[in-house]
Amino acid sequence: MVKELVPAIHFYDQDFVDMYNRTWVWINEQWESGTEQNGFVGEYLSYKGQKTFNQFEACMSALFLVYSNQKYSPFSLVDFFYSKQEEDGAIRSDYSIEDGKPVLSSNNPLGVTSCLLAYVEFVFYHKIGNKKRLKEVVPKLEKYFEWLNDNFKSENGLYSVPVEACNSGNIPRKNCVFPIDFNAQLAMNALYMSAIGDILNDKELSFKYKKMYFGLKTRINTYMWDDDTNFYYDLNNKGKKVGEKFIGAYWTLLAEIPNDERASFLIKQLHDPNEFGTDNPFPGLPVSSENYSESGNGWCGGVIPINTFMVVKGLINYNEFVFARECAIRHLYFILDTFHPDTDKIDDVWEGYLPNKEGKSSTNEIPEFPRKRFIAMNGLISISLMIENIIGMDISLPRKTVDWTMPSREAMGIEGLSLKRNMITILSNKNARGWEVRLESEKLYYFTIEIIDEDKKKTLPIPSGKCSMLVDKL
Repeated sequence: MVKELVPAIHFYDQDFVDMYNRTWVWINEQWESGTEQNGFVGEYLSYKGQKTFNQFEACMSALFLVYSNQKYSPFSLVDFFYSKQEEDGAIRSDYSIEDGKPVLSSNNPLGVTSCLLAYVEFVFYHKIGNKKRLKEVVPKLEKYFEWLNDNFKSENGLYSVPVEACNSGNIPRKNCVFPIDFNAQLAMNALYMSAIGDILNDKELSFKYKKMYFGLKTRINTYMWDDDTNFYYDLNNKGKKVGEKFIGAYWTLLAEIPNDERASFLIKQLHDPNEFGTDNPFPGLPVSSENYSESGNGWCGGVIPINTFMVVKGLINYNEFVFARECAIRHLYFILDTFHPDTDKIDDVWEGYLPNKEGKSSTNEIPEFPRKRFIAMNGLISISLMIENIIGMDISLPRKTVDWTMPSREAMGIEGLSLKRNMITILSNKNARGWEVRLESEKLYYFTIEIIDEDKKKTLPIPSGKCSMLVDKL
């Protein structure tokens, strides 16, 4: 039943298709309704043992639920947090699943967390196409930014938050006062707030957040980059670089912070097997770190799906589509190999994986780690990266465009994807006439196909109905 409601994917490795389909089945099984007590109006993606609604997890889930053809709305997950916004603009990291009240801790007394809401809203707009929603959420996002500025912005222009706010697991970050990942995430959100201003034709909004973005970008590049090791680092209370390399620094790629030269240094370390280039990309700490662990030790040597997702998306910003796709495929193979180990017993999907062999990351440092069937993480790989980076489709509903990038000719595609009131199908196959792309649509849209190996790129208007194109004639 679920399979008929969400888009179907086609890929030459059937195991990838099976994992994609199974993920939607698991989502259906874990789809819950809010209660009068917790104030959650609507439905949400749950997991076993869940005690709180977590903002970071909600943002992750929303990024792949946009592909559910509205069967599983991503909006209610995020709207719950807007509904809890306080008068000063605060939106906390966690709310109780029982009564909906903020859950704060001594380590993070204000309940601040990684800032991804503007990025998520930008994704909503391009995948679901609701401009009215953007107008409604901008005041909430602005108030949230004001709260972050009032409480966490320092005189040096960087943001100081507790390490517990950064969603970096048990990665050791002693003396960290200005976290590189949080500052990069905030810069990224300012960048997308500016983009939202452009969409709304609000020049004041666009300029305000572009200015904030460039200010933060300059400070991150000035204070947090190290020329000797070619990497970004946390800072201590005196503004000195502390700690060691860790995967969170790669949020800078997603935020478009490094120039091309610095980005090339960062990307080189993703290839290096002595740094982050493990068989299963990418561990929380580089192999060269004394705190790295082949058994994972939670996030230290463990490969966490959100980190792989973030790095893959960052690589795309620097024209590394082929390498990004290879990394997404390698990570998904490790998820599959752990799910189907070389035994008669089927395992499951997990919150963290080993860097160089099949299996889950383990640790005594994080309670209940790794969480089993924690789809907020796994769906980023088996749905989002599957559609966007492995199959290679970039979809924008308001622009009426589908861009399909593939390294070479391969049998794959998507079927029954809803672009609002337009169901589309795009499939590539080899037949007697050669390689052919078959298309089906209810309304006109613009289709761009790029085959990297052959240096072919073509944009065509696709009319309603069925049609096909021969790749050799592009």
